Amino acid sequence: MTQAIQSQQRGILLSEAALHQVKSLRDKQGTDFCLRVGVRQGGCSGMSYMMDFEDTSKITPHDEVFDYDGFKIVSDRKSLLYLYGLMLDYSDAMIGGGFQFTNPNANQTCGCGKSFGV
Repeated sequence: MTQAIQSQQRGILLSEAALHQVKSLRDKQGTDFCLRVGVRQGGCSGMSYMMDFEDTSKITPHDEVFDYDGFKIVSDRKSLLYLYGLMLDYSDAMIGGGFQFTNPNANQTCGCGKSFGV
């Protein structure tokens, strides 16, 4: 796992590699999107991670916003109950690469790492 970016207390932690990757993906979109991270029912272990770009105009007062040098990560408060302390990392390895979630709240995870149980 790469080093987490540290500056202020954040509910969702982001590694430098993950920040670089999401900024790169956002720049390809050509718009100043934020990254929404959340959970939904489903997946092998009961809950699945959700992650997608979203226009910053869709941020609501019920969202928590974490700023990483101008890049915003947004999560609704209900999802944050399950995600608080989550470390989002990125690897460009050919096998097992991509975004990786390390969730201290999960008591079980599936083999693919995209779903969890609490």
